[in-house]
Amino acid sequence: MQRLRWVVDHHRSGGIELTRSLSLLVALAAIAMSAQTQQEQAVNIYQPDVLEWKEGPAALRPGARMAVVKGDPTKPGLFTMRLWFPADYRVDPHWHVADEHVTVISGALHIGMGERFDREMGKPVPEGGFMWMPAGTRHFGWTEQETEIQLHGTGPWVVNYINPEDDPRRPGQQ
Repeated sequence: MQRLRWVVDHHRSGGIELTRSLSLLVALAAIAMSAQTQQEQAVNIYQPDVLEWKEGPAALRPGARMAVVKGDPTKPGLFTMRLWFPADYRVDPHWHVADEHVTVISGALHIGMGERFDREMGKPVPEGGFMWMPAGTRHFGWTEQETEIQLHGTGPWVVNYINPEDDPRRPGQQ
């Protein structure tokens, strides 16, 4: 108790110091609360039922659907998108200018490496599976059942087909 009285008396005699100390304490508390609020605002949860599915992207043959989750795959910067493929869908040999990270949400995505489409060279990435390919990796893919993947990387996301005849963006290809 005597120690408490000394602290109170000491601070009464130095009222300006007490005011400064309290002001500093209040300021630090406000900064901490602001940082916590910013962190809470930084958490974004995307439920599957709010994703906006569209046709495309144009770099893939018709039948694929896409939903951009975050960012813009056509612009520089990080992005996350979902792609849905029907059964028996094929993506011909191609490569990307940036690393590609893929998680299979449902179904299975079969992936093969190389510049020639050859199912014998492919391996399935099952539901829940993840794959990562460095920029420039020549690869191809296909589905045997409806398949949904989540792809994230650094944009712009570009598909460069090995054989220009395989590119669905070419006039007359669709």
